[in-house]
Amino acid sequence: MATVQELRTRVRAITNTRKLTKAMELVASARLRRAQERIEAMRPYADRMLELMAGTARASASVQSLPLLQRREVRTAAIVPVTGDRGLAGAFNAQILRRSTALYRELESQGVTVRWLPVGRKGISTLRFSRYELEAQWGGFSDNPSYHDAQAIAHRLSELYSEGTVDRVVLVYNHFVSALVQHVTVSDVLPIPEHVLETSDEERDRDRLVGDFIFEPEPEQILERLLPVYLETEIYRALLESAASEQGARMTAMRNASKSAGELIDTLTLEMNRARQAEITQEILEVVAGADALTA
Repeated sequence: MATVQELRTRVRAITNTRKLTKAMELVASARLRRAQERIEAMRPYADRMLELMAGTARASASVQSLPLLQRREVRTAAIVPVTGDRGLAGAFNAQILRRSTALYRELESQGVTVRWLPVGRKGISTLRFSRYELEAQWGGFSDNPSYHDAQAIAHRLSELYSEGTVDRVVLVYNHFVSALVQHVTVSDVLPIPEHVLETSDEERDRDRLVGDFIFEPEPEQILERLLPVYLETEIYRALLESAASEQGARMTAMRNASKSAGELIDTLTLEMNRARQAEITQEILEVVAGADALTA
């Protein structure tokens, strides 16, 4: 049985740990609110971008010649797992890497060569440890991604796809639902899906009321410039979703850790009180035994 001093030392250490987990929970909560605000702020821009692309594609004679829309037989695919730069976020990073490696095995079984382009230091370190060769990597901004970071990633992916180095690009990230729920999402970003350029019935009716537009330059040229911007926007959206998911997962993990630490402190305190009572009882027995020996 542990001594009172040993139990007191353990309680002190766990108490200090609980202070850290509570502080990390508060920091994650504040960052989560900011991440949610950024997601809500970019949604109108992303929706407007889709409308503009659909309208331009509708006015185009042909869009098949645009590099980012060309579809070909998939011989090489790129997987882009979006993880965090730090741990202590529950299963946030593990579930992304688990889904990415499952996708890797699935593509390998189909005879497709896979190239890795991870985002986030945790994903980079894990893939390197697993001896995977990395085509490119980005990190250091998982807590607060900027549009410039999304541009750098999109530029590299567009370059690989346009050159024919890869025939498919898959993004794997956590979609934020709430602080308790994050869904792993697998999204094909290149070639750009055809449904992106489809027009809804509401938009067609609106166009008939407004009339024909005059495009300058030609719709095909405008669309060629819009497609890379759309790719940047989708990657930026994924980075923001991942950032919010990471903070939500960390906040939940730290809250659970604080709760577990509190329960352990209560258990150890009870055990410490029992040990102290046992010591007191033993001392009383020794005093009584000594007194009996003297009077005998």
